[in-house]
Amino acid sequence: MSRKLRSGNYYILSLGCSKNTVDSESMAQLLNGAGLQGVDEARRAEVLIVNTCGFINAAKEESLNALRELAAHKKRDQLLIAAGCMSQRYGGELVQKVPGIDGVIGTRRWMDIVDLVQRLRARKHPEPLYHLPTEAVTVGADEHGARRVSIQGVSAYVKIADGCRRPCAFCAIPLIKGTAVSRPVESIVAEARLLEEAGVQEMILIAQDTTDYGHDLGMKDGLAHLLDRLTSEVPGIPWIRIMYAYPGYVTDRLIETMATRPQILHYLDMPLQHGSRSTLLRMRRPANIEWCYRTIEKMRAAMPDLALRTTFIVGYPGETDQEFEELLAFVRAMQFDRVGTFTYSFEEHTPSAEQPNHVPEDVKNARRDALMELQQSISLARNQALVGKTLNVLVEGHDNGLTIARSYRDAPEIDGYVLIDGEPPIGEIVPVRVTGAMSYDLTATADISLGLPISANTIRSM
Repeated sequence: MSRKLRSGNYYILSLGCSKNTVDSESMAQLLNGAGLQGVDEARRAEVLIVNTCGFINAAKEESLNALRELAAHKKRDQLLIAAGCMSQRYGGELVQKVPGIDGVIGTRRWMDIVDLVQRLRARKHPEPLYHLPTEAVTVGADEHGARRVSIQGVSAYVKIADGCRRPCAFCAIPLIKGTAVSRPVESIVAEARLLEEAGVQEMILIAQDTTDYGHDLGMKDGLAHLLDRLTSEVPGIPWIRIMYAYPGYVTDRLIETMATRPQILHYLDMPLQHGSRSTLLRMRRPANIEWCYRTIEKMRAAMPDLALRTTFIVGYPGETDQEFEELLAFVRAMQFDRVGTFTYSFEEHTPSAEQPNHVPEDVKNARRDALMELQQSISLARNQALVGKTLNVLVEGHDNGLTIARSYRDAPEIDGYVLIDGEPPIGEIVPVRVTGAMSYDLTATADISLGLPISANTIRSM
């Protein structure tokens, strides 16, 4: 356990993805255990922490602006710490861009946050302190007193691994996080039991690549094995959602586990990044398009109600008009439920930065708009097919007589909502009848005649 600190308050601003949110929650647990208290206002805190995102240029700029804002208003007795991805990658350069940073801690040893605060309090000179070990480390539930969980209402993100060993040419994550490091199965199961006791309704498994879980532990089909354990030992959590699968690693066993374990939602987030073999080869991504067709066909055969989300990058260096048309044709053929589209972001020190024929920004933007226009029509049609049917939703909030909820088809923050006429209880899973469809959202009514909640993955015709 970490050493105790003298009393004080801390403030954490978490930027970026849900994986960063889990890291922020874990740091907060360590600081709480050491005797500090979290506050919601920076002006009330002695220790200011910005957990930065360094994935794309827009995220870097947001992180820089947040640090500059806190540095500009920092009082003499306050300590400003830059944490997270941008800190790990840029270190001293970040301090030069933002005078006033007192400490820098990266992604690979965030669990040393208490020691860094202690060292900053004891320092005799104003130079910033750096804590940026190169070794990638993750922790279990009983180590350092930090759980790898972020609870959002009755949903909870659980980080099962960190880092990545994939060779994607456009991605800086391996430079930031290091190689993939999986957490012990027992630690994850222990955390899941605590979530079950706390009444969590939805457990969302996250990592840079969930389908690589257990590889470094010598496990085969590690994710399927973990899901088997979780569904057997935490039956009280009705929804388990899988995010960030990697093409080529969705195995037959994983498909079978998803199809036969009722707690596992028939939802998969599998970023494919493109639909042209030529572009995928330059991206250093799996380029077997036929695998995508075969595997998705197998998944839909095993789970006819499967909701499939993916992500694409448009405007990758060298992307021709023909390659972009191949992407559009792929999207038309696959009929994804959800699609996220990003324009290519230049990342220094990645292989893509050295590739020729970078695409002009106006062309990138036009291609993004064309792809999203196509997907909106597909999403609308898939939503319209649900009108008149019944499905379960997790109630998240009320607003002037309208209830905001999510179905199994909707991951938090990135997908759509089900808007319900009436006010069923917040935090419960209830059946609703779908009455209308938009491109991203559904409308529905809650009806007591529908009875008790049905299986999470079941859609009934009425």
